[in-house]
Amino acid sequence: MGQNQIALDMFESDAASRKLGIELVELSDGSATMSMAVTEDMVNGHGITHGGYVFILADTTFAMACNSRDDAAVAARCDIRYLRPTKAGDVLVAQAVERARFGRNGIYDVAVSCSNNVVVEFRGDSRTILNPK
Repeated sequence: MGQNQIALDMFESDAASRKLGIELVELSDGSATMSMAVTEDMVNGHGITHGGYVFILADTTFAMACNSRDDAAVAARCDIRYLRPTKAGDVLVAQAVERARFGRNGIYDVAVSCSNNVVVEFRGDSRTILNPK
């Protein structure tokens, strides 16, 4: 399988992320950058972006990074910190970076930014799967 092919195939089949307008900006071994424009449908009762939508962007970017090599992987654990609110019309950019890979495990950090200000910090632990699909 070619470089990044697992991640590219996975994203092509990811109807949920694509329906939300999440776009792949950059992909390389162990890292990924994706973006999403916040729409009126993504705003909660406080007039700010619902945390679940921001989580989906961070999680999708994490998934792309941990599937960017020759092994398919899934999330084993995720942790998120919301630092600043965003609103409809904002464009969020998520950047995932591999921090460690050992055995079948990986650790990835994702920073979600808006106008060059970090709004979310996300950490994900991955586990490669032995028999994908």
